[in-house]
Amino acid sequence: MMRRLPAVIVSWAAVLLLVAAGAAPAQAQGPSVTHTAVTDQMLSNASRDAKNWLSYGKDYSNTRYASSKRINARNVGTLVPRWVYQTGGPIGSFETTPLVVDGVMYLTTPFNHAIALDARTGKQLWRYEHKIGGSPIICCGPNNRGLAAAYGRVYMATLDAHLVAIDQKTGKVVWDVEVADPTAGYSLTIAPLAYKGLIIVGNSGAEYGVRGFVDAYNATDGKRVWRFWTIPDTGWEGTWSPTTWEGEKLNRDLNKEKADFAKHKDAWQRGGGSTWMTPAVDPATNTLFIVVGNPSPDLDGEIRPGDNLYTESMVALDVTTGKYKWHYQYVPHDVWDLDAVSPAVLFETMVDGRRVKAVGHAGKTGWYYVHDRATGKLIRKSQAFVPQENMFAQPTATGVRMLPGANGGSEWSPVAYSPDTQMVYVLGLHQPMNYITHSAPFDRGKLWLGSAFVAIPGEEQWGTFSAIDVNTGKIAWQNKLPDPLIGGALATAGGVVFTGGDGTGNFYAFDAKTGKELWRFQCGAGVNAAPISFEIDGEQFIAVAAGGNFQLRFPYGDSVFVFGLPKKR
Repeated sequence: MMRRLPAVIVSWAAVLLLVAAGAAPAQAQGPSVTHTAVTDQMLSNASRDAKNWLSYGKDYSNTRYASSKRINARNVGTLVPRWVYQTGGPIGSFETTPLVVDGVMYLTTPFNHAIALDARTGKQLWRYEHKIGGSPIICCGPNNRGLAAAYGRVYMATLDAHLVAIDQKTGKVVWDVEVADPTAGYSLTIAPLAYKGLIIVGNSGAEYGVRGFVDAYNATDGKRVWRFWTIPDTGWEGTWSPTTWEGEKLNRDLNKEKADFAKHKDAWQRGGGSTWMTPAVDPATNTLFIVVGNPSPDLDGEIRPGDNLYTESMVALDVTTGKYKWHYQYVPHDVWDLDAVSPAVLFETMVDGRRVKAVGHAGKTGWYYVHDRATGKLIRKSQAFVPQENMFAQPTATGVRMLPGANGGSEWSPVAYSPDTQMVYVLGLHQPMNYITHSAPFDRGKLWLGSAFVAIPGEEQWGTFSAIDVNTGKIAWQNKLPDPLIGGALATAGGVVFTGGDGTGNFYAFDAKTGKELWRFQCGAGVNAAPISFEIDGEQFIAVAAGGNFQLRFPYGDSVFVFGLPKKR
């Protein structure tokens, strides 16, 4: 059911009053900081570490679950801002997930500034500003989703397709390597993943006719260890799934596609397939789980016949070598821009009365998918968490209306998984769109969609925040929010789930079991980033970036908020 329930409401305008009531000012002096070098053991134990937030998804499983109970459903309504940091840099889609390591916070800005702060006070410790070469060609506005921390360094991927290693103590560059050619349309917006001496990144830029990949680099010297092409040079066009796929009619003309095959054999060279988001890893099987986005051109399937592997897929790789293990394609021959983009998450699920190790993904299609982690077999897909209408209708020259629209479903927004409720918490978008066909020739470095998708004037848009039971696929509760949601979720052992995502500037806390709204805070800009939890000196804090979103035109800003319970006098 849909809920809009009253909550404790606080606003950015009240921050000064709250500081006067006991919150620490941003530049208050505190104990000296220590830049702890993050080890492989720390990363392996991250799920049990309530103090720190060591990687983009909290742990290798990407659960975004915090084991601290100090902030809980009974007291979350008293949360206040403890400090606010404003980056002061150029603004864009502010999508960073901060990392916290033993009292030091590390974060990024949309234009690749890396910053270290004292997490007790918000005092800046150092700032590195990457000099972006030329004019980078980037889809969907300038943004960066954060850092990897490991081995005494933090690692940042950049808009001009570099990977930079930065000394964790000083902010000085240790090494800087070009990952791909930015003049061709390659960029990097992903938060890297550190794993056993490797730094793993994937490319953005599928909207410019590039060929996608995932890379692993030696964390010490920046030398590339392996590359997996998300667009293979064999098998790209020559696979043909049934026109009815997992019970859904895709309305493909396979006879025409096969007849056109010979004319477009080289389409794989410009095939797209970005890996936007940080992968998950299963250390027990040495398996990396990536999700791969749209083919190129996005909407014109005429010039890329076939299933277009491995676009719109979850792919399992050997994390040491980059070798293929399995894949599952959600939408063969996609012509609707329904990327697989929200990060993979690892958990266990019930199948025929037994527990199975699973991997899940929130689709732009509007379903949450649960797979067998060992084989990729689809165990179940959830009830639709957004309206679905005219699904998989082929675009036309006059336009065809379809739901979900090109933003989803669920966009890149990472879900949170709670082992307590065995639910995933998913941000959804309701944006009716018309899909309109028109041909467009490839032009290197230029946007290449091949058709158009446009919002329908006068049609209402809104968001859903849904709790989905991973054992059944059923929606346990769902809240309707004023705008389509892009951002991310955080679940805690205190029975609270946090999210932003809409354009109102509100940051929300909900009861994880019931969906009841418990608290909200007005941040003054779109909270379109994923929140985190950390502890210092026995206190739990919640942090989130509030800086808006290019895609949805939500209000820009440059603030990182840190919330805590009121300080005792």
